Amino acid sequence: MKLIPDPTGRFKERPYFDAAELDVDCESRMSKFLRTLHGKVEFPVTTDDLTKLIEQHVDDFDSYADLTALYGEGVEGVTEFRPGKKPIVRIHQDLTGDDARENRLRTTLTHELGHVLYHTWLFDLRDAPSLFPTKPRPNDVQVCKRETILNAPQVDWMEWQAGHVCGALLMPSSRVRRLAKEVATANPPPELEAIGPDSSFGCALIRAISTQFQVSSDAAQVRSHRLGLLTRMDRNLTF
Repeated sequence: MKLIPDPTGRFKERPYFDAAELDVDCESRMSKFLRTLHGKVEFPVTTDDLTKLIEQHVDDFDSYADLTALYGEGVEGVTEFRPGKKPIVRIHQDLTGDDARENRLRTTLTHELGHVLYHTWLFDLRDAPSLFPTKPRPNDVQVCKRETILNAPQVDWMEWQAGHVCGALLMPSSRVRRLAKEVATANPPPELEAIGPDSSFGCALIRAISTQFQVSSDAAQVRSHRLGLLTRMDRNLTF
């Protein structure tokens, strides 16, 4: 990680993480957590375990929040940063307890955890005590909509990083690459053209990742693309 100027003006400098760096760190964090909890590392990580992991790093976790009333339509997760304290995370109530939306719940949980793990220190540093009085800041809230949970544009760096962390925690790089090699044995990827989700290899890979890691096909496709296993994505992802 290195610090670079933040063009959004939210911070003087912001962290730049290489994607591979995040992949390695997330896989290490998740493996350590599962080994401590269960004595072994197995995927898919259960939704209950994801909840336990996020609860370790926050002051309060509310999975039944009415985020529509607070922030409007389309908001599925919120992280409230409080300098000097652990953050508060809220998940929209419609995602919890609905089996049909469990995959969306899982990606939202890990997306918010990405903010908690990799962005909390920014607010602590920005609002550190100073010899000179400063104007008090209101609580900083990161509001996350569905369309940015998995695949935000890189200019929206906080959302992009949290989205990458989401995929890296649920679908560790080393395991996805191993799975891709197995899929390629029966469905060799084309050698002289772009590898898309509609190819025989792409379809089989997305299906295998979805099954093995309990994620949606959209999440599997985004992860495959970020790892370079697919060279293009479907433009009509619904997330």
